[in-house]
Amino acid sequence: MSGASKAAAPELPVARVLPLLPLPHLDREFDYLVPVEMDDDAKVGVRVRIRFAGRLVDGYIVERVASSEHTGKLGFLDRVVSGEQVLTPEVSALVTAVAHRYAGTRADVLRLAIPPRHAKVEGEPVPESPVIAAPDVDASAWDSYVHGRAFIDAILAGRTPRAVWQALPGEDWPSRIAELAVATASSGRSALIVVPDQRDLDRVHAACEAKAGPDTVVALAAGLGPAKRYRRWLAALRREVSIVVGTRSAVFAPVRNLGLVVLWDDGDDGYAEPRSPYPHAREVALLRSYGTDCSVVLAGHARTAEAEALVDSGWAHDLIASRDVVRARQPHVVALADSDHALARDPGARAARLPAIAFDAARAALKDGLGVLVQVPRGGYVPSLACGKCRNPARCRRCNGPLSLPSAAGADGAGSPTCRWCGIADTNHRCTVCGSRTLRAVVIGAHRTAEELGRAFPGVPVHTSGGASVLNSVPSGASLVISTVGAEPSIEGGYGAALLLDGWALLGRADLRAAEETLRRWMTAGALVRAGSDGGRVVVVAESDIPTVQALVRWDPVGHARSQLDERVEVRFPPAVHVAAVDGPTASVVELVEAAELPDDVEILGPVELPEGQRRPAGGGDDPLHSELQRGDVQRMLLRVPRSAGGALARALADAQAVRSAKKNTVAVRVQIDPIRIG
Repeated sequence: MSGASKAAAPELPVARVLPLLPLPHLDREFDYLVPVEMDDDAKVGVRVRIRFAGRLVDGYIVERVASSEHTGKLGFLDRVVSGEQVLTPEVSALVTAVAHRYAGTRADVLRLAIPPRHAKVEGEPVPESPVIAAPDVDASAWDSYVHGRAFIDAILAGRTPRAVWQALPGEDWPSRIAELAVATASSGRSALIVVPDQRDLDRVHAACEAKAGPDTVVALAAGLGPAKRYRRWLAALRREVSIVVGTRSAVFAPVRNLGLVVLWDDGDDGYAEPRSPYPHAREVALLRSYGTDCSVVLAGHARTAEAEALVDSGWAHDLIASRDVVRARQPHVVALADSDHALARDPGARAARLPAIAFDAARAALKDGLGVLVQVPRGGYVPSLACGKCRNPARCRRCNGPLSLPSAAGADGAGSPTCRWCGIADTNHRCTVCGSRTLRAVVIGAHRTAEELGRAFPGVPVHTSGGASVLNSVPSGASLVISTVGAEPSIEGGYGAALLLDGWALLGRADLRAAEETLRRWMTAGALVRAGSDGGRVVVVAESDIPTVQALVRWDPVGHARSQLDERVEVRFPPAVHVAAVDGPTASVVELVEAAELPDDVEILGPVELPEGQRRPAGGGDDPLHSELQRGDVQRMLLRVPRSAGGALARALADAQAVRSAKKNTVAVRVQIDPIRIG
């Protein structure tokens, strides 16, 4: 049927459509007429195809109105892709809020929020809306936490409390989260649980199914196939379930009558979206809580400065155990320096490159038939070397690249150090600072550590976890588990000991969040160890007078987060302020910043060369700076404003990007608001 012969719908004939276009200056609705034959299907929230600038593009109907303010001739919708209202009003409002918060476009956020359509799944018979039973809630375990029972009672009563929950060491935290979800479902509302990775997803999903039944829970993850993922996403949309568990993108899940959002371990890097506009799942959860007036719980063994800021402001409450309960549940923690004297006390410890006290802790746990967890900062063999006397990094004399031992080197480290850049062996290396010929591993990799410990404890099973081979759990009994940070498997009954090696390598990173991240990694490992009263021991190889080490010894994540927040206030970095990182070729960065109508109290830092740790494209080939990053032609400028001016800063940068887009400026500039890695 030609456009001239088409008739518009008799009521609300105009559809306001948001097209999925990548250009910032086109981030707005456009009016189209609804053909009478599409009237029933063209509902708010459905996918449509429209003709835009001579080509067909995808979009969503965000509103139906009686008339248009456009004075020219309106085109008709080309077709309604599906009658499924996938963009709910709540998610639409959330998408808008996230785009404004992160100086992005709604089209980019929608690609994160709504999975691609799977027509076959959509065409499957729609089951009748189930009657979701209200399971009983056993909240006795929450008595270990101050006000824990009152928090559960508030959720059961339909209220919306907000809290930052510090899980006790040894806590069955998936079951505790499941109890929060069940309490929410019992009040007639839905619960959304977000976790950082597939291992945690499997654990929480199983706990929720055990307490609420499999018919009321659905798991969402990026690793699912397109059909399975879309089927489960539709189950949440149609409220066929009352509990949704998922990874990062699940924070946008279209659950109906949302009563609770739980985010476990909000300091995990996996929550930072690598695609534009680079939102953080924690901030999306907070925006969702604010927009829907639902409960929110940020939970973990450690605590971020961002979570502490919420408590400090009074927006959320502490959900913690008393010090007596913490002391009774925590393992015994010992800290010591990684020195030659500590290594020399015991021949076996020296052979295993372990301080004697760590070696003794491992030996005692193995003798009792318990597992020993050994956490190393990196995988591989020996990533890099340093002078054995002054610890100056060992560099290649030819190209100044880092030296390392080849993986074929012997057990004693024999073999010429080789440059990791040019591949040339340096058989006569001498330190450029002190002249010493001795070398030591800066970080002993997981595979090398496993070999050395295997020789020190012959006959003991050795498991490695990390990289492409991450273990979810290991069998109970005496064994050595060598794990990189973040890949620690669980063991039934808890480990007898945990050895946290090369702590200085974690604490010494040039990163604003180094101390926070280190404590989070240590506490994640320490929480898998038995209580000190049951013989559980944690040995951390680091100087004992470091505040982060002391926080681990006392098991005081709240105090550490408080000090980290105070430091951020002093140096004026998030969450004490808002910071925008503008990356791109120098001329383009300066052009964007000069064109933006920035708040009066903005502080401009730079431009400087983009830090080395930021040079990998954030979103792979989808990153707007992909080609520039490959060439290395990228500078960074930081814009810092008080928290009260964060919204104005984001709007100014978004408007400036729209102006550049309208002028068809094709040189990309990447804008990130409050990136987790600034330097």
